[in-house]
Amino acid sequence: MTTDLYNASRAAEQAAYAAGAHVQASRSRLSATMITHEAPHAVAAAIAREARSLVSEVVRGRFPEHALVGDPADAQREADGHAGRAHWVVEPIDGLDNYVRGYPQYAVSIALIEAGEPQVGVVYDPCRNEFFGAIRGHGAVFNGKPMRCAQPHPPSEALVATVFPGQGSPRMRDYIAEFGRVVRGFGGVRRSGSLGLELAYLSAGRIDAFWHNELALREAAAGAVLLRESGALLCPRDGHPALECGSLLACTPSLYEPFLSVLVEG
Repeated sequence: MTTDLYNASRAAEQAAYAAGAHVQASRSRLSATMITHEAPHAVAAAIAREARSLVSEVVRGRFPEHALVGDPADAQREADGHAGRAHWVVEPIDGLDNYVRGYPQYAVSIALIEAGEPQVGVVYDPCRNEFFGAIRGHGAVFNGKPMRCAQPHPPSEALVATVFPGQGSPRMRDYIAEFGRVVRGFGGVRRSGSLGLELAYLSAGRIDAFWHNELALREAAAGAVLLRESGALLCPRDGHPALECGSLLACTPSLYEPFLSVLVEG
């Protein structure tokens, strides 16, 4: 049976707000780590698990037949196992390092995948109370109002965002070379530490392009819906489908050729 996507979108929005409120209210637990001698990242990971449970309560309450991708380390394996049924992909704190340090650039990211494609995607920034949502085939919204990617900008005026590969990544050398070319060829480069927010910002017209060389399924699923429904392009760079790729670029349509040429140069 096909999922009612409007009902799914409402569930995702409710779940994102609930998880975001918990994440914000729980930050005081991080300040107590000096007293309890707990590791801050361990506390943040526990908060993330609690937020994921809140999401599960909402979406499984409305869609008990759906699966929920759980532990981040097993996200791809679990998603592969659920390929034939509707399932939800959740990143309760996208930007965990930022969250630990109190840097206000993190988000809750939730997506519904059905028939092998992201159908609903939401990204909620609890620091700014900004909500980005989209339903496949029905457009995208920012805080309830229609959202589109930016109008064309020449490369010299375009803002590009990225997320660095992990420390020690074998992709780092190539990425640094790409980074240098992008810095030289475009108006500016931003790096916030939250992939979900970067994709949401591209969808909302705040930046013009984005690239990343290391991806996990949970990081890009919600953004994939936002980008496509806002008129932006999402392009895997390694020949795999979007939800299986390890490297992608995303941009406004007018920037595709100049952006791709800069990334593949050399």
